Amino acid sequence: MKHELKIFFTALMFFTRIPVPKSTGFSPENLNKATRYFPLIGIIVGGAGALVFLAAHQLLSVHIAILISIITMILLTGAFHEDALADFCDGFGGGYTKEKILAIMKDSRIGTYGAVGLILLLLAKFLLLAEFNPSQIPLILIAAHALSRVNPVILIFTSKYTGDENNSKSKPVGQKSSITTLILAVIFGLLPLVFISPHIIPFLIFAYALIFIYFRHYVHKKVGGYTGDVLGALQQFSEVGFYLTCLIVDKLI
Repeated sequence: MKHELKIFFTALMFFTRIPVPKSTGFSPENLNKATRYFPLIGIIVGGAGALVFLAAHQLLSVHIAILISIITMILLTGAFHEDALADFCDGFGGGYTKEKILAIMKDSRIGTYGAVGLILLLLAKFLLLAEFNPSQIPLILIAAHALSRVNPVILIFTSKYTGDENNSKSKPVGQKSSITTLILAVIFGLLPLVFISPHIIPFLIFAYALIFIYFRHYVHKKVGGYTGDVLGALQQFSEVGFYLTCLIVDKLI
């Protein structure tokens, strides 16, 4: 139990800015196992955003409350995934070979593709969340942040790390661990769906499968596997896909 707690704290340390005990330390083995808690971290991040939204909406408009909630979640994660999305857009937008794509993603400077991608991403999140009934937003945030972190874990288990781990600016990167890690990640990711309307869930699973299949095919064709930035970008695309799917299904059914 103590060792499992250390693995959880490793996930918390790596994926958020939340302080953890100094005794947590770091080991590649624990980081690989920590991917099992990636969706649980999503529940924590989404839960924080939900609480901030509820508090802000008591005094402010729904739009301002959503904005404050998004800012809170970005601060809580240190813009970890947003940074990855920007690097992904720069690399895959400006690179024509595997070597060039990987080199661009390692560059800490943001380019035109990254800036445009980041702006569109944040705008999409804001506009999509604003379409929900305010009473739905807190649970939507929790479920979206949890489930969106399952796809990156599955990609780790069905692909290979293709970056330069020794020179990566985002190292260390979790890699394939035991099947137990995958099962636990899926359970944590699916758990918050109990708060989502049952008729939407099959469409969400279908949409996530499509996102995963296309995204995996695309990155494999370009670079032959995943990097930390690729995983972060997949999380962001999956999160936006969650909001979009819920809205479309809710309008049609």
